Amino acid sequence: MRWRIPLCLLPAALLLGAADEPQLVPDVSQREVEIQYSFTGADLLLFGAIVYPDGRKPDKPADIVVVLKGPEQSIVMREKQKVAGIWVNADTARFRSAPSFYAMASSRPIDKIVDERTAAIYELGVDKLQLSPSSLNDSAELSRFQEGLVDLRNRNGLFVERPGTVEITDGVLYRARLPLSARVIVGDYTAETFLVQNGRVVAAAVRDITVRKSGFEQFMASAAENWPFAYGLVAMALAVGMGWAAGAIARRI
Repeated sequence: MRWRIPLCLLPAALLLGAADEPQLVPDVSQREVEIQYSFTGADLLLFGAIVYPDGRKPDKPADIVVVLKGPEQSIVMREKQKVAGIWVNADTARFRSAPSFYAMASSRPIDKIVDERTAAIYELGVDKLQLSPSSLNDSAELSRFQEGLVDLRNRNGLFVERPGTVEITDGVLYRARLPLSARVIVGDYTAETFLVQNGRVVAAAVRDITVRKSGFEQFMASAAENWPFAYGLVAMALAVGMGWAAGAIARRI
């Protein structure tokens, strides 16, 4: 006799199966980050708890990886070469989906937590980012431009890696701090948390963060976007007025 599970019981069966896996309850210190003229960056706290089935913690401590990622951008990288004493653009490479910001922290070095394949699937590390190059076929050239992009973003504080900085208390509570550079763009950001056991990602959770302009910067950005013609006229009038005022002052001196 063959046993059949009624369709109405399938959701319950799936929930019971999922209950055998630990769950993450994450949060972030700021859901909204406002950019004003005095913005010098922010320090975000990513924290949360690990909920194990029946409260039973594993014998081997689990690992936590947190990733803060900004909106994706299409970027063109240009290599400059000196020709006859003049710097000119030489080779170029286009990346269709480079994150505008990427920060990662982990409880241990990534290579001690997961293998290369898992790290690539979840983009755990700047060297595992899927940048989607569209204009290069040569692997050596592609690698060189990718390294240049990563180096540029590192120097601007837009790519950050902090292995071994996630603190886990009693195997249940975790916390990590990640810096948000003053050079970040506005948009929707994601704070992802991954729970890793025995080299396998067993749970993941996401919290959304919004970075937006406020105050006078918000007014100027809205004016330029919603009333571009009027914005251009006002900008021209201000430029002419300031030029006339500077000339008048110079004549009096």
